Amino acid sequence: MHPTDKIVSDARAAFDAAATVADLEQAKSRFLGKSGALTELLKGLGKLSAEERPKAGAAINEAKVRVEDLLAARRDAILAAELDQRLAAESVDVTLPGRRQAGGGLHPISRAQERIEKLFASMGFAAADGPEIENDFYNFTALRMFPDHPSRSMQDTFYVADSDKVLRTHTSPVQIRHMQSHQPPIRIICPGRVYRVDHDATHSPMFHQIEGLWVDEGVSLADLKGTLTQFFRAFFERDDINVRFRPSYFPFVEPGVEIDMEWERKDGEVKYLEIGGAGVVHPDVLRNGNIDPERYSGFAFGMGLDRLAMLKYGVNDLRLFFDSDLKFLRQFR
Repeated sequence: MHPTDKIVSDARAAFDAAATVADLEQAKSRFLGKSGALTELLKGLGKLSAEERPKAGAAINEAKVRVEDLLAARRDAILAAELDQRLAAESVDVTLPGRRQAGGGLHPISRAQERIEKLFASMGFAAADGPEIENDFYNFTALRMFPDHPSRSMQDTFYVADSDKVLRTHTSPVQIRHMQSHQPPIRIICPGRVYRVDHDATHSPMFHQIEGLWVDEGVSLADLKGTLTQFFRAFFERDDINVRFRPSYFPFVEPGVEIDMEWERKDGEVKYLEIGGAGVVHPDVLRNGNIDPERYSGFAFGMGLDRLAMLKYGVNDLRLFFDSDLKFLRQFR
């Protein structure tokens, strides 16, 4: 038997014995590797005479082609067997009921905002929006927050480097922008994202706020109380909720009040929860909005939209709203 025939025969047996592609690669190196049998024969061609070399070289090349064909055929057979085995293990019972794709739903914050907008729309308020990156005038100065005001501290506000821009700390700038482009009567709410340097169970560096503004002739605190009392009762679906106002200070209103909502009655005791701030719009703020304070008055209020959602849905940690936990979010679908 010619040496090349013996190599082909041995290669066939070795390839047939290989059970995996890895085994096949090991067997391949015995015949086609750097120290393989055919490679050694090729190295020995230089020792043959000029007459013997062409015939021997042709025989070696022919054997190499036969070995490579055997290798490819065995590799295809192993891969096909592995595929058949995997398909058998992953077979699908077509008689089983299909799996429905999970439906999506509104985020609880979006759901609460949508509900709030509908309730205020029923009272004649339109929703207004504005930029989240604001300049100094609209975010601070127009609202009587002068350069020495604490809210301008780096501990409270995100500043944009090398500019007078900030990430808005409230949606009040929307009110100024709206007054500058509209004449009374004005009745708007301003929902949206705001940013402050704060982070714990009840605060987030990014959160949502809902502010409101009503400017017209003869608008007073009585209108504010009636509007918010009606809103709280509708939003929390409780007709017996009481709302109280405590004197407080905000630079953009005069007088200013804190808004407390009745939250619990137990053993004859009523517990109130602070829910926001409000007041009669300061004349300077009206002037900054190009509105005559001698003719018009108005009230403004601000509340944490996220806080309202927490109370509405019984959530005790604000961070749960932003953790992207589908198990948590599916509760609100």
